[in-house]
Amino acid sequence: MTHPAPTLFSTVSQDFIQDWLAALETLCSASHLQSLLERSDLPPFDANSQRRVTLDQIVRLYQLAAVETEDEMMGLWSRPIRPRALQHLLTSVREATSLSSALYRFSTFWNLLLDDYQFSLSEREETLVLQLEPQDSQPPQRFGHMLILKLAHGLLSWLARHEVAVHAVTFAFELPNFEEDYAVIFPAPVCFGCTNTSIAFDKTVLGPVHFRSAPDLGVFLENAPRDWIFTRSSAHTQALRVRSFLVATEWSEANLANAAHALHMTPRTLMRRLDTDGTSFQLIKDALRRDIAIGDLQAGDKTIDAIAHDLGFSSGANFHKAFQKWTGNTPNSYRRRTIPAA
Repeated sequence: MTHPAPTLFSTVSQDFIQDWLAALETLCSASHLQSLLERSDLPPFDANSQRRVTLDQIVRLYQLAAVETEDEMMGLWSRPIRPRALQHLLTSVREATSLSSALYRFSTFWNLLLDDYQFSLSEREETLVLQLEPQDSQPPQRFGHMLILKLAHGLLSWLARHEVAVHAVTFAFELPNFEEDYAVIFPAPVCFGCTNTSIAFDKTVLGPVHFRSAPDLGVFLENAPRDWIFTRSSAHTQALRVRSFLVATEWSEANLANAAHALHMTPRTLMRRLDTDGTSFQLIKDALRRDIAIGDLQAGDKTIDAIAHDLGFSSGANFHKAFQKWTGNTPNSYRRRTIPAA
């Protein structure tokens, strides 16, 4: 099995983007929203579906919606964020001399644009904490809070030329039913039901800024949010370290004993640590195979039997049974609902 970085196979649940779609509904007619979804290859959502959303689909919807709604935050905040705001933000932060000063510029920039929240930046022991302070009693917009924290992390990583380690993330909303999706986004522990939404960095990782040219800025904008919304780190939980091992391993060798050996621990220790993460080796393996299968089905280049073989299933029937358990759909029906008719 020769696959690239595990982030390419990551998906999130459809529930994860429902708050985003709710915000778009306030800006778009029903027909316009339907057009955005169709052009992003997102099928109509079923409240009872276990359908997954890929990075490609999120990127396409973001790039279309940010332009066509003329709001670069697509209704996620009370005041529209007008076109080219992100470009001005990048121009400001790339002139900073350190990542900590870039984070300060990030906070002051958004404090000029947001009405419902203001950012504060504070030192707490060995960390620097960027925190959203509510200015009214409106409930938090979950997708909006996630996206703006991830933008801060993405910009710091862009300036550092590597993914900057995150100390912790907190959200001022209760634990959602899709909490496991946040591990795809943030390389850090995530806490829900907290007083404020915040992202914290160890001060030791906030070093100097590496120069970014005007063409670099253009590439960042053109690719947004592809290069920064899904984490590329595999170090913040044992679960993601196991996922990275599986990505680089033949399925015939993808077992608990080999994973434990690769991670320099006993199988029992690995099982215990995965249990602490709220998962298991088999759940991680199944999630990776599910995400790779979804990508292959959407691409439409392989037969279902070929996908089953590539994922290490002994038969197409076993793959059908597993995929239906993972998504609530057969591979054929998933492919038909995902790929538009010619």
